Amino acid sequence: MKIAFHGAARTVTGSKHLITLKNGKKILLDCGMFQGMGKETDSLNRDFGFDPTEVTYMVLSHAHIDHTGLIPRLVKQGYRGPIYCTHATRDMAEILLLDSAEIQEDDIKFSNKKRAKEGAPYLQPLYTVEDAKFAINFLKPVNFNDWITIDPDIQVMFTDAGHIVGAACIHLRITEYGKTQQISFSGDIGRYNDAILKSPAVFPQADYILMESTYGSTLHADAAPADDELLRYIHETCVQKRGKLIIPAFSVGRTQELLYTLNKAQLAGKLPKVDIFVDSPLSTEATAVTKAHPEVFNRQVSDLLKRDSDPFDFPGLRYIKTVDESKNLNFRREPCVIISASGMAEAGRVKHHIANNIDEERNTILIVGYCEPESLGGRLMRGAKEVSIYGTRYEVRAEVGVIRSMSAHGDYEDLSQWLACQNPRDIKKLFLVHGEYDVQQIFKKWLFKKGFLDIEIPDRHYEIGLT
Repeated sequence: MKIAFHGAARTVTGSKHLITLKNGKKILLDCGMFQGMGKETDSLNRDFGFDPTEVTYMVLSHAHIDHTGLIPRLVKQGYRGPIYCTHATRDMAEILLLDSAEIQEDDIKFSNKKRAKEGAPYLQPLYTVEDAKFAINFLKPVNFNDWITIDPDIQVMFTDAGHIVGAACIHLRITEYGKTQQISFSGDIGRYNDAILKSPAVFPQADYILMESTYGSTLHADAAPADDELLRYIHETCVQKRGKLIIPAFSVGRTQELLYTLNKAQLAGKLPKVDIFVDSPLSTEATAVTKAHPEVFNRQVSDLLKRDSDPFDFPGLRYIKTVDESKNLNFRREPCVIISASGMAEAGRVKHHIANNIDEERNTILIVGYCEPESLGGRLMRGAKEVSIYGTRYEVRAEVGVIRSMSAHGDYEDLSQWLACQNPRDIKKLFLVHGEYDVQQIFKKWLFKKGFLDIEIPDRHYEIGLT
């Protein structure tokens, strides 16, 4: 069999890995969208590097758009097989893909208005809302920890990845000419001390491993101080400076962790009396999906549920529903916290909030997750003194803060712990994906010391045979 890497290869987004069996059947692992890649983003998302009509099966690790975002386009271009995933991933993917489709349609309308004035030909969206609705029908949910036979020669099992609700590591047992081999794909690996989710699970010995490496050169600070840091930013910005704290946050995972942290602080009497707004319809829906899947919660959250029926709600929290309500926040002079998507500040309502608050010293923009270097969030993290938002230049006068330890991605110790259940001598080859190349090179050296001797860092569209 062969495997080709068509995304998240020496970069973090666009996860797509295609396994081709000797009998011609093809298995696609994830079908993610490239994000935050500057002017290249659109062209990268329009070229799969393979023919969707030739894919036999698809297996999905989790619902984040950099892993699911091109599924509607895959189906639109002819894929008609099942898409295996966990139950929570199916529910979360539905709302994320519909939201992504709305963004595609809105962005293309804006672009075509400009192109019409320039006399340029109109562009087509990657896919429409109707395309997304049709594609969702192909999602086939299965349980964690059960080997499912999807083909006489192929079995698949999902184990907990601890990354977001429903996130799984994918394990394939593929038999060719009487020989069975296991390929394990990490998806995105979470943290072993996550505030909400269970830790990543152990898994059977693999022959080949595809492993994410987002934070392969980083050791996160302990999670507990992140709670203190968040409260410090609220106190300094909202209480002392009487300003607004703007927090770009991914709708799935990060927003729920922030709400859970703030709820705990409120129960402990540590949360200042300040209005807190969640300004993202998608975040509201994602929080509802999270509440609907308590089976993924760790023991700490399960115990809290015995005395607090909703660990993601507290006095002073308001969900913004309409566009007018969102716009009204821009005229508000009172201190407040605004949690809004997207996490990289590349799209969504948070870009407007940043644009309206970035030029005042009393305000703070707090980055709490990974940002592609060329995204707005990435540029702010690097200390940019001036940024362009919707074509307008803004001087960065607001404070820019970063809490790195709130990442949903494991650091190199978490990644190493995920591998600890494997005998390195039995791994024929380990592929590092979903990471920046310089980070992957550092992580490769770290893994070599751990006894993993055959490690490759594939580039985009690289294909290799598996013996």
